[in-house]
Amino acid sequence: QVQLVESGGGLVQAGGSLRLSCAASGRTFSSYAMGWFRQAPGKERGFVATISRSGGTTYYADFVKGRFTISRDNAKNTVYLQMNSLKPEDTAVYYCAADLSALRVRSSPASWGQGTQVTVSS
Repeated sequence: QVQLVESGGGLVQAGGSLRLSCAASGRTFSSYAMGWFRQAPGKERGFVATISRSGGTTYYADFVKGRFTISRDNAKNTVYLQMNSLKPEDTAVYYCAADLSALRVRSSPASWGQGTQVTVSS
């Protein structure tokens, strides 16, 4: 099983940018499809974006399309989430996730990080 550690969260003003990173260790990183999820206060955790093992295929939730970009560097065992044009409603704990299945990573991934807080002020 892969271990995941997120970093890069923080406080940013509306319209600003942040880049989240997720470092993976354990099994072969390139075997895993990766994803980002988020959970806002009082809400359930939900899908944000996923990326295939090679990085060639990505999927995004509608509310982040055109603003967020998921990418990965298999040589560094790291997946990123570049977040631009941030809005107060993007405030949430962001979680990195991994699964051997590119389909399952969007719904019920096997591995989760501990999360990193992103707060967007208005």
